[in-house]
Amino acid sequence: MPSTPETSTGRRRHRVREEALAEILQTGRRLLVEEGPAAVTLRAIAREMGMTAPGLYRYYAAHRDLIQALTSSLYDELATSLAAARDRHPASEPGRQLGEVCRELRRWALAHPQEFGLLFAKPLTDADTAPGAAAHDPSWRFGGILLELMVQLWRRGNIQPPTGLDPAWTAQLEEVREHLSGEPVPLEVIYVFVSCWARLYGAVAVEVFGHLDFALTDPEPLFDHTVRDILTALGESAPKTNAPYSADGWA
Repeated sequence: MPSTPETSTGRRRHRVREEALAEILQTGRRLLVEEGPAAVTLRAIAREMGMTAPGLYRYYAAHRDLIQALTSSLYDELATSLAAARDRHPASEPGRQLGEVCRELRRWALAHPQEFGLLFAKPLTDADTAPGAAAHDPSWRFGGILLELMVQLWRRGNIQPPTGLDPAWTAQLEEVREHLSGEPVPLEVIYVFVSCWARLYGAVAVEVFGHLDFALTDPEPLFDHTVRDILTALGESAPKTNAPYSADGWA
C-alpha cells in the first residue's frame, strides 16, 4: 500500500525527533566530559544547540528525564562493549570470557572517566538506578553480562560459598536472584558474586579516580592480580603462582 501524505509526514516528524534526541544526548555528554556533571543542564544544552529552554522541554520535561536518558545511553554503550569483549572467546570458556570482560570494563572506564563517574559514583541524584527509574533496566543489562558469566562458572560446581551468613543479611540479595531468570542460585553464592563485583568495581574506581597515584605509576599488574583473585573465588582453577590472568588464560 503506498504511503499517504499523513504517514510520510508522521515518519519524517519521528525521524526529526529522534535526531534531536540524539543531538541532545551528545551535547549533554560533551558537557559532562568537558565541564563535569554539574554542567549537564537543560538550559546549558539548549544554549549549546541554539534552542530556547522551553523548546528543549518538548523533548525532556525535567532535568531528571534528561539525566536518566543519558545514564541509560551510557549503560547501553558499556554493555555493548562488554558483550563484544565476552564474544572474543568461546562460550565454552566462561572464565576467559569473564577475564576479558573485566579488562574491557577497565579500558572503557579509563577512556571515559567522566561517564564512568556518572554511572558509578552517582554525582547527580537524578542518575539513580533504583527500581522504577528509567535507567534501572539498562543498568541491569550491563550487570547481566557479568552476572550471567558468574552463573556459568557456578554451574561447574567449583565455587565454595561461605557458611554461617545471617539469613536476614542474605535476604538483601533476593533482587539479584530475581534477575537470574529462575536459576536456583543459593543466596550464599550470590554473596560471592556481589563480593567479586565489589572487588572489581573497587579496583577500577580507585584507578580511574586517581587514588593509586601516590603509590603506583602503572596499576595494571595490581588489576591483573585482582582479576585473578576474582576468578579463583568463582572456582576458575589457577596455578599456584603469582602470574596474572591474561586473555589467553593463566600466564
